Amino acid sequence: MDRLLLMHSFVTVAQSGSFSGAAKKLGSSGSLVSRHVAELERQVGVRLVNRTARSVSLTEPGLRYAEFAARILDEIDAEDASLSHLHDRAEGSLSIICPKWIGSLDLGDAIAAFSAAHPKISVRFELGGMSDRTYDFLDSGFDIAFHTRDLRDSSVRLKKIASLPFVLCAAKGYLDREGPLTEPNALAHHDCLVHVNDPVWRIGHGHASTLHKIRNIAFSSNSYIALQKAAVHGRGIALLPQRPAYDDLMSGALQVLLPELAVPDRPLYAIYGPGQATPRKVSVFLDFLATWFSQNPIPTIQS
Repeated sequence: MDRLLLMHSFVTVAQSGSFSGAAKKLGSSGSLVSRHVAELERQVGVRLVNRTARSVSLTEPGLRYAEFAARILDEIDAEDASLSHLHDRAEGSLSIICPKWIGSLDLGDAIAAFSAAHPKISVRFELGGMSDRTYDFLDSGFDIAFHTRDLRDSSVRLKKIASLPFVLCAAKGYLDREGPLTEPNALAHHDCLVHVNDPVWRIGHGHASTLHKIRNIAFSSNSYIALQKAAVHGRGIALLPQRPAYDDLMSGALQVLLPELAVPDRPLYAIYGPGQATPRKVSVFLDFLATWFSQNPIPTIQS
């Protein structure tokens, strides 16, 4: 039988001075309370109460154990209340992980802004080291992970934070040297700059979109910033996140290709642990990031 239940019954008997009084406080029966105390005596190996027809008194070990049990139960109640209160407050530590390429772009700015706005939350933000298994971030001690792919996993919950626009582009020098890109299939005849985790490019939207596995890879990297620099230097055609490439696109260092087709946005998802009640610090963080991205839209590129 559960030791805490037995201790609770015994402490109530000690405070009431009778099984019937304890039963009334506990909403139970006197016989059940008596059985609880007897079972506790069996487990601790000593007699805790003196039973008479009219009253119950504590033995010397019973007095000592009643004080001990009351202290333990009070500490458990206090810790439960403290944890519940912490769950409902936007404070404490918050651990976040995401792929390197996301964290080095918009998300890094958004999380820095969140940390400044919520100084009572200690943020741990790590880039890279993510497993292919969606829920592994929880086993590694993280509260939230970010992805840009659609997820179907009941072991986590998901919230869409934003859409990240991408753009197909190249430097004028490359296009003057190798000729323009006239249609998506012509990518097979051009030098391409490819992220190692993104070897297949989708061009166009909806039913008109097409997938292109890039085979003519002139330069590859796990950093979109590195790919952007290679594109500016005229090394080839790149598929880049639009926000970091915006200044180069506006200055003419890079030119948008196939603007009539464009490329789909990538969804930015935050995933977090299951459970009916989301910790306050997590919900505040998710709301803040969704607001940050809506208030900091990526300007439209005029092609």
